[in-house]
Amino acid sequence: MIGHRSKSFQELYADLQPKLQALFYTKRPVYFSTSSAWGIMEGAIRNLVNKKVLCCANGAFSDKWYDVALRSGKAAELLAFPWGTPVDPEAVRRKLATGDFDALTLIHNETSTGLMNPLWEIAEVMRDFPGVSFIVDTVSSFSVLKIPFDELGIDVMLAGTQKALALPPGAALFSVSERALAKAATVPGRGYYFDFIEFQKNHEKNMTPSTPSIGHFYALRQKLAEISAEGIEARYARHRENAQIVRSWIKDRGFGLFPKEGFASLSLTCASNTRKVDVAKWIQSLRSRFQCVIDGGYGKLKGETFRISHMGDETPQTVRQLLGWLDECLADLS
Repeated sequence: MIGHRSKSFQELYADLQPKLQALFYTKRPVYFSTSSAWGIMEGAIRNLVNKKVLCCANGAFSDKWYDVALRSGKAAELLAFPWGTPVDPEAVRRKLATGDFDALTLIHNETSTGLMNPLWEIAEVMRDFPGVSFIVDTVSSFSVLKIPFDELGIDVMLAGTQKALALPPGAALFSVSERALAKAATVPGRGYYFDFIEFQKNHEKNMTPSTPSIGHFYALRQKLAEISAEGIEARYARHRENAQIVRSWIKDRGFGLFPKEGFASLSLTCASNTRKVDVAKWIQSLRSRFQCVIDGGYGKLKGETFRISHMGDETPQTVRQLLGWLDECLADLS
């Protein structure tokens, strides 16, 4: 362990910066927060909403962001779509054209439904509304595919450590555009722990505003070395292959994909339980026989869907092994 205000920590922080910037595809600083990603999601609302925020919602986590905005004392409106249906860029355009909003939230990869929203198309719409801060959660898509922060014109892009980075939970990474940082400086009531201005001031000294989880910094250093050794394009290709293997298995076994065709996640697959399998018994069998679990459906989709993760350190070999175990346990239910 090293002191979090020591020269050794400053050197560790500085060493990670160019590697994180490469993953974010940005020249902007990449900040580190000792919190879950929800801390930064709330922080972005507190830092960037003066007038009203439009919360795009099509799943459990995007629904929750609207609630977070209200609890933060901000005016907010929900732009809701049925679960499993992507956010419509033209609907976003129509709402922003009213002039009522100065911020928009979007979850790129909605894990509750296994859906990946059309980020590039929405980013194109956002270019026509430069006064609206574009806040994007890439918690479960970061490092699964290329998400170029600068090129897309995102104002806040955030990720958690526990998803595709396959590190312990409890830390988040995020970057903030220059215009968003300037806007934050004018917004009252930002608080302290998630004040973007404090993050920038401390970043300039290769430090964090408050005591960080130094263990996460060491873990990040190791993970970034692994990503470099694999090669980022190879990492993206591995995630695409993992997703295709699981999708094919789902269809071959007579299940369906829950999200609308063409919008299935590359991070995890959410399957419709079209065979009416007892998902809880299936998972219990998997747990008892192979000490492994999948998810039996999130929230109101429990039992009606099941989710298989294939992000992070998973490989085609580990994915096929899991699917083989699922086949064995499925046979037990027949």
